[in-house]
Amino acid sequence: MTPASNSPANSTPSPEAAAVLEFWLADGVTLDWPSQDLGKVWFGNDLALDGRIREKFGPLVDEALSGGLKTWENDPLQRLALIILLDQFTRNLFRGKAEAFAGDARTQQLTMDAVERGWDHGMTCAARVFLYMPLMHAEDLALQQECVIRFAELHDEAPEAVKKNIQGSLEFAEKHRDIVAIFGRFPHRNAALGRTDTVEEREFLVTGPRFGQ
Repeated sequence: MTPASNSPANSTPSPEAAAVLEFWLADGVTLDWPSQDLGKVWFGNDLALDGRIREKFGPLVDEALSGGLKTWENDPLQRLALIILLDQFTRNLFRGKAEAFAGDARTQQLTMDAVERGWDHGMTCAARVFLYMPLMHAEDLALQQECVIRFAELHDEAPEAVKKNIQGSLEFAEKHRDIVAIFGRFPHRNAALGRTDTVEEREFLVTGPRFGQ
């Protein structure tokens, strides 16, 4: 079967988009999982890394947050790069600030549209993790449920060597969903977004996990 013209198999990202993908996924763009351990890059709290992202990609993040890079939406891998700019790099560049979440609504729409088009099934496991990640960041229970479904499906489809990594993502998806099911939002964002904590949220902020930032 010949891949559709806009399938990931035929995707040729621009040099700028390719640089985003290379920085974040390394060879995970073409391999099911990166050959190097990127856990600290993806999930760490490293000011030096934040500075590198700001230096290399700060202008692109600003352009994306202003509604730009619309043409990136038309190609699967370029769309993934746009999602990484808006969903991941924003969280590095604006830790503890409202701007960290400013791209969330757009990325959630882009992710759901990509899933409806079936673009995810032509991507590597690592790429799919970050395609689905905006759903894990959503303060919307329906999107959280969709996130769990997507990660469960990815776990079922992943090669055996990758299943352990995907199992971890699935468990985090379930934990994020459970927080939104209880509170309707992520309490750890309240301070950055100027929201008042409920009594229950104040207790959670002291005793609970720090997901949702």
